[in-house]
Amino acid sequence: MSRKQPGGDDELLARLGSLTAQARERAEFQRSQVELAIALQRGMLPGDLPSAPGFDVAVQYAPACHGLNVGGDWYDAFRLSDGRIGLSIGDVQGHNTEAAAFMGQVRVGLRALASVTGDPGELLARTNDLILSLGSDLFATCTFMRLDPATGVLESARAGHIPCVWASADGKSGIAEDEGGPPLGIMAGTRYPVTRHHLTTGGVFLLLTDGVVEGPAMDVDDGLDQVVRLAGVAVGAGLSAGSLAAAVIKGAEGVGHEDDAAVLVVRHGAPTVPFR
Repeated sequence: MSRKQPGGDDELLARLGSLTAQARERAEFQRSQVELAIALQRGMLPGDLPSAPGFDVAVQYAPACHGLNVGGDWYDAFRLSDGRIGLSIGDVQGHNTEAAAFMGQVRVGLRALASVTGDPGELLARTNDLILSLGSDLFATCTFMRLDPATGVLESARAGHIPCVWASADGKSGIAEDEGGPPLGIMAGTRYPVTRHHLTTGGVFLLLTDGVVEGPAMDVDDGLDQVVRLAGVAVGAGLSAGSLAAAVIKGAEGVGHEDDAAVLVVRHGAPTVPFR
């Protein structure tokens, strides 16, 4: 027959209580870190998008908030000094508060350097050098486009980011074939080639982050094909940029990801079906 030590139960209960309190403190700290990162993300993303006659620009963004998976995806659209419109989208390595803060630095850096040069390739090269000068271990993928509303010409440069998707009013759609270069913050002196596209009346271009098209339930090729089909259907139905962006984010639920998901859509021509 075993004999209990005096005070043994009280000591065990005290230890369990201490462990429970520590677990509760860690959970509260983790939750506060997630809330801080989400607040950083939302505070650093633009509230308004630029407009131009004949063009419709819209965005949809779904931040990751599973556990500590708070990422560093961003989007941006702003007027350049020459009247053209700059469009950027990107993804910072990592899923924490540091990634969210670094995302803000990259986005602000792009905007600041765009006042010096609006050429997409030169802008990414300068931003790459700026990131390297910060001495951070993080890196970012990015696509930057410059839209000329007067001609519908889109000039694009890509830094390790997934390609854009397009669709035109003649029923064609596909994945943009930009050459691209390595992510920002990897290698000094990198040059990023520029590809020219023509956005015709009724057509759309979609800038995406990988959370839209890649996850445990879907590989990136299938995810991109899904967005290509959505874009083709939306253009054929005359949907607005906002409606297409919402449909793309809805479709992203099927990839099974725990990452941020962002889509930036630019459409040429007034939609026949408005966004509601």
